[in-house]
Amino acid sequence: MAEEAAQEQPSPAAPRPVRCIVKLGGAAITNKGELESINEESLRSACAQLRQAMSESDGDDAPGKVLGMDWSRRHGDPSDPAVDAERIAGVAGLGLDTNFIVVHGAGSFGHFQASRSGVHKGGLHSTLVKAGFVATRISVTSLNQEIVRALAREGIPSVGMSPFACGWSTKQRKLASANSSQIIESLHAGFVPVLHGDAVLDELLDCTILSGDVIIRHLAQLLSPKYVVFLTDVHGVYDRPPSDPNAVLLKEIEVDDSGSWSVVKPALMQGNNKGVEISVAAHDTTGGMETKILEAAVIAKFGIDVYITKAGTEHSLRALKGDVSTDSEDWLGTIIRSSE
Repeated sequence: MAEEAAQEQPSPAAPRPVRCIVKLGGAAITNKGELESINEESLRSACAQLRQAMSESDGDDAPGKVLGMDWSRRHGDPSDPAVDAERIAGVAGLGLDTNFIVVHGAGSFGHFQASRSGVHKGGLHSTLVKAGFVATRISVTSLNQEIVRALAREGIPSVGMSPFACGWSTKQRKLASANSSQIIESLHAGFVPVLHGDAVLDELLDCTILSGDVIIRHLAQLLSPKYVVFLTDVHGVYDRPPSDPNAVLLKEIEVDDSGSWSVVKPALMQGNNKGVEISVAAHDTTGGMETKILEAAVIAKFGIDVYITKAGTEHSLRALKGDVSTDSEDWLGTIIRSSE
C-alpha cells in the first residue's frame, strides 16, 4: 500500500498527539465553476470556526481579541496595514490549541492547468507537460497563500507548506517519499501547518498530482490525530449524487480490518456498500468524492474517526471540536470509523 511504500526521513519526535487534521475541500472554499475563484464567505467562515475549535476558552472569542497576523498590503488596499506592535508584544499568549494540521484541496485552482496539460499522466519530456507542471504549481501555491492569509487574519499562526518543496514524491502515482520533519517541527513551535495537493515528481512517470486526501492519509498514520475532519460543500456521503432529490445521507460507515466498508446508518442501507453512486467532475484529476471515501476508509482502519460534513454550518463547528458521536442524531454528516 502507498502508506507502506512512502519513505519517512529521520524526523524529530512528534509533539503531543495531534488533535485534528482538517481537510478544506476545494469545492467548499472555491467557486469550482469559475477559474481560480475563491469562495470568500465560505473560507472566512471555515477559518473562524477553526479558531473557535482551537480556542482554549469556553465561550467564543470577542472579535477585538483576535490578533491579526496578515500584515501584508493586499491589492487594492488604500494604505499600508496598521500593526499595533506594542499591544501585541504585551499579550501573554494566543489562548489557542494550535495542534491542528490543515490540508486543502485545489477546487478551481490547479485542476484546469493539470488536466489541460496532462501533468497527472506524467512525461516531463513533453514541453506541454513541463509548462503545465509549472502552471499547476503557480495556481495551487497561490491558493495556499490565500488560505494561510485567511487563517492568519483569524489570529491562527499558520504556515504554508508545499509537498513538492518539502521533497514529497511518488512512484507510479503512489507515495514514495514523504519527509514530514518540517511539519513536526512547526507543530513543536506552535504553528499550524497548511498543506495542499500538489504537482510532484514521480520516479517512473516523471511527474503526477499528489492529492490532499493522500497527504492526509499518510499524516494520519504517522501522527495519529484524535480525529480527522473533511469539510465539503455537501453534508456528507450520499447513496447517490446529492443533487438527486431522493439522495439519502449515509450517517455512519464502518470499515473492517480488510478495508471493506459498509453502511451502518441509516438502517435501510445497512450493510450495503454497492448502491453508492459517485460522480466526479471531468476536470478533477484527483478522484473527487471517490478518493475521499477510499482514503477515509484507510484512516478509519487506523482507529481514527473521520467526520465528513458541510463547511460553515453548526455541524462543521461540532466536527472541528470533536463533539460528534455515533449517537448524535441531530448532527448532519457522515462518520467513517473502524468496526473494531
